[in-house]
This record gives sequence, C-alpha cells and structure tokens, in this order.
Amino acid sequence: MSSAASLPPPGRLNTLVIGGRTDADRALLTPRGELVRGCAQALAEKLAGLPAGTARVDVDMSGVYFMDTAGLDFLEVLRDHGRRWSVPVTATRWNGQPRRILELAGFDTADPLRSPAPEGTPSRTVSAVALEREERLHLLREEVEQLRQAIASRPVIDQARGILMATCGCTPDEAWHLLREVSQLSNTKLRTVAEALTAGTGAEGAAPPEEVRAALSKVLARRSAR
Repeated sequence: MSSAASLPPPGRLNTLVIGGRTDADRALLTPRGELVRGCAQALAEKLAGLPAGTARVDVDMSGVYFMDTAGLDFLEVLRDHGRRWSVPVTATRWNGQPRRILELAGFDTADPLRSPAPEGTPSRTVSAVALEREERLHLLREEVEQLRQAIASRPVIDQARGILMATCGCTPDEAWHLLREVSQLSNTKLRTVAEALTAGTGAEGAAPPEEVRAALSKVLARRSAR
C-alpha cells in the first residue's frame, strides 16, 4: 500500500508517494517525489497503518528529489512517532536538493533524526529554500548593478577612445588597450580614466590627475618604442 500527499499543485499528480514493506517487526518506508504541502499528512496516515508491534521504522529518502519547509514538518511527524511509541526511527540516504536544504538549515544530513532540530529553527517560520533564494537574488542584484555601471560608462569610454584615436593615430582597438593599460598602471577605474581624459579636452577642462597623466605618458612612450 502507498500513501499519496494531498492537494498537489494543478496539473501535477502524486507529488509524494510513500511505499514500503514490513520485515518482522521492522518497517522500511520509501517516499518518492517531493516533500511539499500535504507530505506530513500522507506520512502520518502511512505510520498509522503500520502493523501493531512494529518496533522500528527506517525511512529511505533517496527517492525524494525536492523539499520545501513542509519537509521539516515531515521530519517532525517521524520524531513524534518515535517518541509516542518509544521506537527508533531513522531517515537516511538524503541527496540532491533536499540534502542541500538540510545543510542550510543546520541538520545532520546523514540522519536529521539523530539529533534535535537546530535551536531557533521553527518548522514553518524558517525556510532554508527562502535563504537559498535570497542568496541567489543578492548575486543577481550585483550582476544587474555591474551591468548598469557598464552601460553608464560606455559613452564616456567611447569619447576617450575617440580622443586617443585622434591624438595618437591609433585604431579603436588600440585606443581601448591604451585606456586599459593606463587604468591598470595608475590603479584607477577605467571610467575614471576616461572621464579625466574627456574633461581635459574642454576649453576650461581640468588636467587629468597626476597618476593618470604619468601612466598615460609611460603607456604612450612604450607604444612609440614598439
């Protein structure tokens, strides 16, 4: 017999099926699918249907490929069964995304039932999935900000390249490499170097900073020598 989690998402059937067998006084349960809403209820129904006298429950989690915070409720049902009937209960062979979630939540990934849930980790209010998504969102925000800066810098960099092409008689690619060399040699951001060069071409423009001028002189001297 198998128990299926109730209320699966629209268009998806049996997000969790709990199979298993009983050998003597030991029950081996084999969940397959996802630990999402309804999984704890399906597990409770499965445990309630175990034969009287079952003295041990082992759960093989290798068939579970996804879990959210409902997975913590699933574990709590297993703990409660062990306490209520004074029988050993294990949940082993975690892998993939569920194992990662256990790591993020601070559980023992070999068997999270061997020790209590991490202190300060309520089953419903703390979501390891949310933590992982927040980390990804932070990285995406950094990427977006870098792209914004690159887009904002492009016009002034193109202007600086044009100035170098006109004054040094170089190609667009050569002008780009000159700017990069000046940036690296002066330890100055590329956009700042470009802004300094373009500002200095105006009638009342200020001269580039000393470190930029010195780096530019060295770079142009190297180019002439080549």
